[in-house]
Amino acid sequence: MRHTLMHISDLHAGSPFNPRVADQLAREAHDLHPDLLVISGDLVQRADFPAQWATITEYLRILPEPRLIIPGNHDVPLFNPLARLFRPLDVYRRYITPDLNPVFERPGLAVVGGNSAHGLTVDGGYVSRAQRETMERTFARWPDGVCKVAVLHHGVVRPPGCERRSIIRNADDVIRMLDRSGVELLLCGHHHVAYVGTTRDVRPDLQHGTIIVQSGTSTSRRVRHGEHGRNSYNVITIEDGVIRIRQHLYHEDTRRYVASAEHVFPQRSAHVAT
Repeated sequence: MRHTLMHISDLHAGSPFNPRVADQLAREAHDLHPDLLVISGDLVQRADFPAQWATITEYLRILPEPRLIIPGNHDVPLFNPLARLFRPLDVYRRYITPDLNPVFERPGLAVVGGNSAHGLTVDGGYVSRAQRETMERTFARWPDGVCKVAVLHHGVVRPPGCERRSIIRNADDVIRMLDRSGVELLLCGHHHVAYVGTTRDVRPDLQHGTIIVQSGTSTSRRVRHGEHGRNSYNVITIEDGVIRIRQHLYHEDTRRYVASAEHVFPQRSAHVAT
Protein backbone atom coordinates (compact mmCIF):
# COMPACT_ATOMS: atom_id res chain seq x y z
CA MET A 1 0.00 0.00 0.00
CA ARG A 2 1.27 3.46 -0.93
CA HIS A 3 1.18 6.45 1.45
CA THR A 4 2.29 10.00 0.62
CA LEU A 5 3.04 12.58 3.32
CA MET A 6 3.80 16.24 2.65
CA HIS A 7 5.87 17.74 5.46
CA ILE A 8 6.04 21.52 5.94
CA SER A 9 7.26 23.52 8.93
CA ASP A 10 8.01 26.91 10.46
CA LEU A 11 5.41 29.00 8.63
CA HIS A 12 5.93 32.02 10.95
CA ALA A 13 2.83 34.06 10.20
CA GLY A 14 3.77 37.64 11.04
CA SER A 15 6.54 39.88 9.77
CA PRO A 16 8.71 37.02 8.34
CA PHE A 17 5.76 35.41 6.48
CA ASN A 18 6.08 35.50 2.68
CA PRO A 19 2.56 35.40 1.17
CA ARG A 20 3.79 34.82 -2.39
CA VAL A 21 5.80 31.76 -1.36
CA ALA A 22 2.94 30.59 0.85
CA ASP A 23 0.49 30.76 -2.07
CA GLN A 24 2.82 28.65 -4.20
CA LEU A 25 3.19 26.13 -1.38
CA ALA A 26 -0.59 25.80 -1.19
CA ARG A 27 -0.83 25.25 -4.95
CA GLU A 28 1.82 22.54 -4.86
CA ALA A 29 0.14 20.91 -1.87
CA HIS A 30 -3.14 20.63 -3.80
CA ASP A 31 -1.30 19.35 -6.89
CA LEU A 32 0.37 16.66 -4.80
CA HIS A 33 -2.86 15.72 -3.00
CA PRO A 34 -1.02 13.94 -0.14
CA ASP A 35 -2.66 11.39 2.12
CA LEU A 36 -1.58 13.64 5.02
CA LEU A 37 -0.18 17.15 5.35
CA VAL A 38 2.14 17.41 8.38
CA ILE A 39 2.95 20.83 9.88
CA SER A 40 5.71 20.54 12.47
CA GLY A 41 5.30 23.73 14.47
CA ASP A 42 6.03 27.47 14.56
CA LEU A 43 2.80 28.50 12.90
CA VAL A 44 3.24 32.12 14.03
CA GLN A 45 6.18 34.40 14.71
CA ARG A 46 4.84 35.73 18.03
CA ALA A 47 2.02 33.94 19.81
CA ASP A 48 1.18 37.14 21.74
CA PHE A 49 -0.46 38.82 18.73
CA PRO A 50 -4.00 37.77 17.68
CA ALA A 51 -3.46 39.18 14.17
CA GLN A 52 -0.81 36.53 13.48
CA TRP A 53 -3.15 33.76 14.57
CA ALA A 54 -5.81 35.23 12.28
CA THR A 55 -3.32 35.14 9.40
CA ILE A 56 -2.34 31.53 9.98
CA THR A 57 -5.88 30.25 10.52
CA GLU A 58 -6.94 31.92 7.27
CA TYR A 59 -3.96 30.35 5.49
CA LEU A 60 -4.70 26.89 6.89
CA ARG A 61 -8.14 27.04 5.28
CA ILE A 62 -6.57 26.95 1.81
CA LEU A 63 -4.31 23.98 2.56
CA PRO A 64 -5.51 20.44 1.81
CA GLU A 65 -6.82 18.04 4.40
CA PRO A 66 -6.30 15.82 6.30
CA ARG A 67 -3.69 17.67 8.35
CA LEU A 68 -1.65 16.84 11.44
CA ILE A 69 -0.34 19.92 13.28
CA ILE A 70 1.85 20.26 16.36
CA PRO A 71 3.13 23.42 18.14
CA GLY A 72 6.58 24.99 18.07
CA ASN A 73 8.43 27.30 20.43
CA HIS A 74 7.19 30.42 18.60
CA ASP A 75 3.63 29.28 19.29
CA VAL A 76 4.29 29.98 22.99
CA PRO A 77 3.78 33.60 24.23
CA LEU A 78 7.01 35.55 24.68
CA PHE A 79 5.91 38.84 26.26
CA ASN A 80 3.42 37.51 28.82
CA PRO A 81 5.56 35.73 31.45
CA LEU A 82 2.64 34.28 33.40
CA ALA A 83 1.06 32.79 30.30
CA ARG A 84 4.45 31.60 29.08
CA LEU A 85 5.20 29.71 32.29
CA PHE A 86 1.76 28.47 33.35
CA ARG A 87 -0.38 28.43 30.19
CA PRO A 88 2.15 28.23 27.36
CA LEU A 89 -0.11 26.62 24.76
CA ASP A 90 -3.53 28.03 25.68
CA VAL A 91 -3.55 30.35 22.66
CA TYR A 92 -2.40 27.57 20.33
CA ARG A 93 -5.17 25.32 21.65
CA ARG A 94 -7.74 28.05 21.09
CA TYR A 95 -6.80 28.87 17.50
CA ILE A 96 -5.42 25.58 16.15
CA THR A 97 -6.39 22.48 18.15
CA PRO A 98 -6.66 21.39 21.78
CA ASP A 99 -5.04 18.08 20.83
CA LEU A 100 -1.28 18.08 21.51
CA ASN A 101 -0.99 14.41 20.54
CA PRO A 102 -2.82 14.23 17.21
CA VAL A 103 -2.94 10.82 15.54
CA PHE A 104 -3.41 9.89 11.89
CA GLU A 105 -4.02 6.26 11.04
CA ARG A 106 -4.34 4.34 7.78
CA PRO A 107 -3.79 0.63 7.05
CA GLY A 108 -0.04 0.13 7.40
CA LEU A 109 0.65 3.67 8.66
CA ALA A 110 0.47 5.45 12.03
CA VAL A 111 1.54 9.10 12.53
CA VAL A 112 1.67 10.48 16.08
CA GLY A 113 2.36 14.09 16.99
CA GLY A 114 3.97 15.24 20.23
CA ASN A 115 4.91 18.45 22.00
CA SER A 116 8.46 19.69 22.56
CA ALA A 117 7.51 23.37 23.07
CA HIS A 118 7.40 24.89 26.55
CA GLY A 119 7.78 28.22 28.29
CA LEU A 120 11.03 27.74 30.20
CA THR A 121 13.33 28.76 27.34
CA VAL A 122 12.99 31.03 24.33
CA ASP A 123 14.46 28.61 21.80
CA GLY A 124 14.99 25.17 23.32
CA GLY A 125 12.82 22.09 23.36
CA TYR A 126 11.98 19.48 25.96
CA VAL A 127 9.81 16.36 25.90
CA SER A 128 8.51 15.60 29.38
CA ARG A 129 8.36 12.11 30.84
CA ALA A 130 4.55 12.21 30.66
CA GLN A 131 4.72 13.21 26.99
CA ARG A 132 7.22 10.47 26.17
CA GLU A 133 5.07 7.90 27.96
CA THR A 134 1.98 9.11 26.08
CA MET A 135 3.70 8.79 22.72
CA GLU A 136 5.18 5.38 23.56
CA ARG A 137 1.82 4.12 24.78
CA THR A 138 0.15 5.41 21.62
CA PHE A 139 2.68 3.76 19.30
CA ALA A 140 2.19 0.47 21.17
CA ARG A 141 -1.33 0.29 19.72
CA TRP A 142 0.06 -0.86 16.37
CA PRO A 143 1.99 -4.05 15.55
CA ASP A 144 5.50 -4.14 14.12
CA GLY A 145 4.31 -4.33 10.51
CA VAL A 146 2.90 -0.78 10.64
CA CYS A 147 5.14 2.12 9.53
CA LYS A 148 5.26 4.40 12.59
CA VAL A 149 6.01 8.12 12.20
CA ALA A 150 6.58 10.65 15.00
CA VAL A 151 6.23 14.43 14.64
CA LEU A 152 7.95 16.94 16.95
CA HIS A 153 8.97 20.54 16.42
CA HIS A 154 12.53 20.34 17.79
CA GLY A 155 14.99 17.80 16.46
CA VAL A 156 17.16 15.32 18.32
CA VAL A 157 20.41 16.03 16.43
CA ARG A 158 22.09 19.19 15.18
CA PRO A 159 22.39 19.24 11.39
CA PRO A 160 25.74 20.30 9.88
CA GLY A 161 26.17 24.06 10.25
CA CYS A 162 23.68 24.25 13.14
CA GLU A 163 26.03 23.31 15.96
CA ARG A 164 24.99 26.33 18.03
CA ARG A 165 21.28 25.82 17.53
CA SER A 166 19.14 24.19 20.18
CA ILE A 167 17.75 20.68 20.04
CA ILE A 168 15.55 18.78 22.47
CA ARG A 169 17.30 19.10 25.83
CA ASN A 170 16.66 15.46 26.73
CA ALA A 171 17.27 14.24 23.20
CA ASP A 172 18.78 10.94 24.32
CA ASP A 173 15.60 10.03 26.23
CA VAL A 174 13.53 10.81 23.13
CA ILE A 175 15.85 8.86 20.82
CA ARG A 176 15.57 5.78 23.04
CA MET A 177 11.78 6.12 23.25
CA LEU A 178 11.54 6.26 19.46
CA ASP A 179 13.76 3.22 19.12
CA ARG A 180 11.79 1.19 21.69
CA SER A 181 8.56 2.14 19.94
CA GLY A 182 9.77 1.00 16.52
CA VAL A 183 9.38 4.49 15.04
CA GLU A 184 10.82 4.61 11.53
CA LEU A 185 10.57 8.35 10.85
CA LEU A 186 10.81 11.50 12.95
CA LEU A 187 9.51 14.62 11.18
CA CYS A 188 10.70 17.90 12.70
CA GLY A 189 11.66 21.50 11.92
CA HIS A 190 12.93 24.43 14.03
CA HIS A 191 16.40 24.93 12.51
CA HIS A 192 15.13 26.38 9.19
CA VAL A 193 17.45 24.01 7.36
CA ALA A 194 16.50 20.95 5.31
CA TYR A 195 18.19 17.79 6.59
CA VAL A 196 17.88 14.00 6.41
CA GLY A 197 19.83 11.65 8.70
CA THR A 198 19.28 8.96 11.32
CA THR A 199 19.50 8.74 15.08
CA ARG A 200 22.27 6.17 14.63
CA ASP A 201 24.45 9.06 13.48
CA VAL A 202 24.68 10.04 17.16
CA ARG A 203 23.79 6.71 18.82
CA PRO A 204 25.35 3.87 16.79
CA ASP A 205 24.47 1.44 19.60
CA LEU A 206 20.74 1.68 18.90
CA GLN A 207 18.96 -1.49 17.91
CA HIS A 208 17.33 0.01 14.83
CA GLY A 209 17.53 3.79 14.75
CA THR A 210 15.02 6.30 13.40
CA ILE A 211 15.22 8.26 10.15
CA ILE A 212 15.23 12.02 10.83
CA VAL A 213 13.42 14.17 8.27
CA GLN A 214 13.77 17.87 8.96
CA SER A 215 12.05 20.57 6.93
CA GLY A 216 13.45 24.05 6.62
CA THR A 217 11.09 26.99 6.91
CA SER A 218 8.42 26.53 4.27
CA THR A 219 7.01 30.07 4.01
CA SER A 220 9.10 32.57 5.97
CA ARG A 221 12.03 34.83 5.10
CA ARG A 222 14.06 33.49 8.05
CA VAL A 223 16.22 31.09 6.03
CA ARG A 224 19.62 30.15 7.43
CA HIS A 225 23.00 28.68 6.57
CA GLY A 226 23.51 29.35 2.89
CA GLU A 227 19.96 28.57 1.80
CA HIS A 228 18.86 32.21 1.52
CA GLY A 229 15.75 32.36 -0.61
CA ARG A 230 15.33 28.59 -0.39
CA ASN A 231 12.23 27.76 1.55
CA SER A 232 11.62 24.02 1.68
CA TYR A 233 9.30 21.11 2.27
CA ASN A 234 9.55 17.31 2.12
CA VAL A 235 7.51 14.64 0.38
CA ILE A 236 7.69 11.19 1.98
CA THR A 237 6.44 8.19 0.01
CA ILE A 238 6.07 4.81 1.72
CA GLU A 239 5.44 1.77 -0.50
CA ASP A 240 6.70 -1.71 -1.33
CA GLY A 241 9.07 -1.85 1.64
CA VAL A 242 10.81 1.41 0.66
CA ILE A 243 10.70 4.92 2.15
CA ARG A 244 11.53 7.74 -0.27
CA ILE A 245 12.16 11.26 0.97
CA ARG A 246 12.23 14.05 -1.62
CA GLN A 247 13.46 17.46 -0.51
CA HIS A 248 12.02 20.47 -2.34
CA LEU A 249 13.66 23.92 -2.29
CA TYR A 250 12.06 27.17 -3.46
CA HIS A 251 13.76 28.92 -6.38
CA GLU A 252 13.19 32.64 -6.92
CA ASP A 253 13.89 32.45 -10.65
CA THR A 254 11.09 29.95 -11.31
CA ARG A 255 8.96 30.94 -8.28
CA ARG A 256 8.41 27.27 -7.62
CA TYR A 257 9.71 24.61 -5.28
CA VAL A 258 12.07 22.26 -7.10
CA ALA A 259 13.00 18.73 -6.07
CA SER A 260 16.63 19.00 -4.96
CA ALA A 261 17.45 15.58 -3.48
CA GLU A 262 15.99 12.14 -2.90
CA HIS A 263 16.87 9.77 -0.06
CA VAL A 264 15.84 6.13 -0.16
CA PHE A 265 15.67 3.86 2.89
CA PRO A 266 14.45 0.27 3.35
CA GLN A 267 11.28 0.08 5.42
CA ARG A 268 12.17 -1.78 8.58
CA SER A 269 8.55 -2.47 9.49
CA ALA A 270 8.12 -4.32 6.19
CA HIS A 271 11.00 -6.61 7.23
CA VAL A 272 13.13 -5.40 4.33
CA ALA A 273 15.93 -4.42 6.71
CA THR A 274 17.05 -6.22 9.85
